Formats: sequence, structure tokens, C-alpha cells
Amino acid sequence: MTLLDSPIPRFHLAVPVDDLAAARRFYGDVLGLEQGRSADTWVDWNLHGHQFVTHLAPERAQRIHNPVDGHDVPVPHFGLVLTVGAFQEFAERLRAAGTEFVIEPYVRFAGQKGEQWTMFLLDPAGNALEFKAFADDSQVFAA
Repeated sequence: MTLLDSPIPRFHLAVPVDDLAAARRFYGDVLGLEQGRSADTWVDWNLHGHQFVTHLAPERAQRIHNPVDGHDVPVPHFGLVLTVGAFQEFAERLRAAGTEFVIEPYVRFAGQKGEQWTMFLLDPAGNALEFKAFADDSQVFAA
């Protein structure tokens, strides 16, 4: 099966960055994403089959936080839902790279519906990313 045949549609997301070289180091070297096409003002990235684009934009919007499970969650944010094993490996990769977490990897909603591993970090331009994992995939949309 190819990515185009996947039953889950791929998304396209573009985010502003104020330094493309810093974005290349972070998304390419730290996160390990494959770089696609690029120009002087943008870079395409393969985010696990999704088209993610960093666009040069020197102006930044105001940062907002919402309380979730005792933490101030940055809004907006984006990321991936990984397997627990991939989440743990990725967290170790980020720690080894000296990543400063906004919210350190931990289990959110422990023992409740929607129990999940989660972590938050910022890219060099201040865009917030969340990566999470569910031991039970049926809990992704649990109400």
C-alpha cells in the first residue's frame, strides 16, 4: 500500500518560522524529518507521510496557554500520535539532542479515559509541538 492508498488522509500544515537555517537544523537534524522541496522562503518536510511546510515569516502571533491536567498547554500546537515504543524512543532522541521541553514526557490522565503519554516542545521559531502515544488506540477519541 502506498501513502496515497492509506485509509487515513494525509494532512498539509504550514507554520511560520523566523529562521529557515534554524528550522532545517531542528526539523532535519533533531527531529529527523526528510526534507523535500524548498525555496528561499519555505521548506517542505515529510512528517511521517504528511506534508509539513516551514514558511519564513518574521512576525509572530501572541502565545496562548490552556490548563490541561495541571499543565499550561501551548495553543496552537501540532504533532503526531505515535506508538508507545516510538514515543519513548523519540523522547530519548530529543533528550540526547538537549531539547528543552515545555512539558516533559509523562502519562496524562493516568487511569482515566484517554490515558496517554505526552510531551511538548518548541521549535526555534516558538511553534509548539505535541507528541503523544496511547497504550490503547481506542482511547484516542474516548469521551
